[in-house]
Amino acid sequence: MTRKMTLTFAALLLAGTATAHAADAEACKTVRFADVGWTDIQATTAVAGVVLDALGYTQEVQVLSVPVTYQSLKNKDMDVFLGNWMPSMAADVQPFLDDGSVESIAQNLEGAGYGLVVPTYAAEGGVKSLTDIGKFKDKFDGKIYGIEPGNDGNRIVLEMIEDPANGLDGFELVESSEAGMLSQAEKAIRNDEWIAFLGWTPHPIMGEMSITYLDGMGDSGFGAATVHTNVRAGYTTECPNAGTLIKNLSFSLSMENKIMDDILKGEDANAAALAWLKANPDTVKPWLEGVTTFDGGDAAAAGVGGGARPDLRSRLLAAAADRPDAGSALARGGIARVGPDPSGSVERSVGAGSPAVLSPERRSGAAL
Repeated sequence: MTRKMTLTFAALLLAGTATAHAADAEACKTVRFADVGWTDIQATTAVAGVVLDALGYTQEVQVLSVPVTYQSLKNKDMDVFLGNWMPSMAADVQPFLDDGSVESIAQNLEGAGYGLVVPTYAAEGGVKSLTDIGKFKDKFDGKIYGIEPGNDGNRIVLEMIEDPANGLDGFELVESSEAGMLSQAEKAIRNDEWIAFLGWTPHPIMGEMSITYLDGMGDSGFGAATVHTNVRAGYTTECPNAGTLIKNLSFSLSMENKIMDDILKGEDANAAALAWLKANPDTVKPWLEGVTTFDGGDAAAAGVGGGARPDLRSRLLAAAADRPDAGSALARGGIARVGPDPSGSVERSVGAGSPAVLSPERRSGAAL
């Protein structure tokens, strides 16, 4: 069965009665997501895409830097961003919340964490807090490793380096990508070398590393974290059905870790999301409260009239078995590219372990 036929069949299964009317305007059928190139956001964006797909919507995903993401939401070039880590991204999002161009509509993850980490042997060697790093400048080769230019963690590290109180004079921030930073960290740890880099949870690879989070982060934004859902201004009013689903989405550390682990092992993000939902079908139930299919059908009803009709959970199970082409249909790594992003940037090379390919503007970390 082709993907088009599968989706048509799914729409018939989920549509309800023949007289159902569209729940959202036609302009809402395509939902545009920003992905900043982090595996956790790739995972949650893929999960959202699987559910939207089953409801008769189309998901489009573009890989953008954090500054470009918020500018794109403000310009109404993007609809949804699932990766607002707080409090570390407060300085990034607050200007857009203040001017009303971006809305924060839900917390989608709790129990996360973000900060600077070192190998445990470095911590045992005397590096317990931020100010200890500078005491061992030679061992760290005067470098702290971050991810892609323009992200909140890199910005915080740069501010720490510039603050004389932290004793990091002469240090430099090495910017690359999540995959590039992890590759450098794994290499250093294999060789028992000292390295300081950005760490966060959930993350399956970091969870297996023997690393220690440093103290002394103050009010930098590092530490315990929650993740929030942002949308462009007016989205939930203009597209109330899709908006309700987006607002209802809530994830767990175990869920994200499993899907991320599959992605990092080479699995297509959409296939990994489908597999997780297949194994945990009850997860979608609270997400569907107050939600219908795009054409107005009952998204979760188990039967209509005298005959049984598969509900969305069954649809997801069937889809997992019926879509061996998930990778090719929705693009490798779960990224469905639909043309250049609003900044004119180069698209990311997707797939496990692939670094982000950034435009000159993003390499400089400049917001547009």
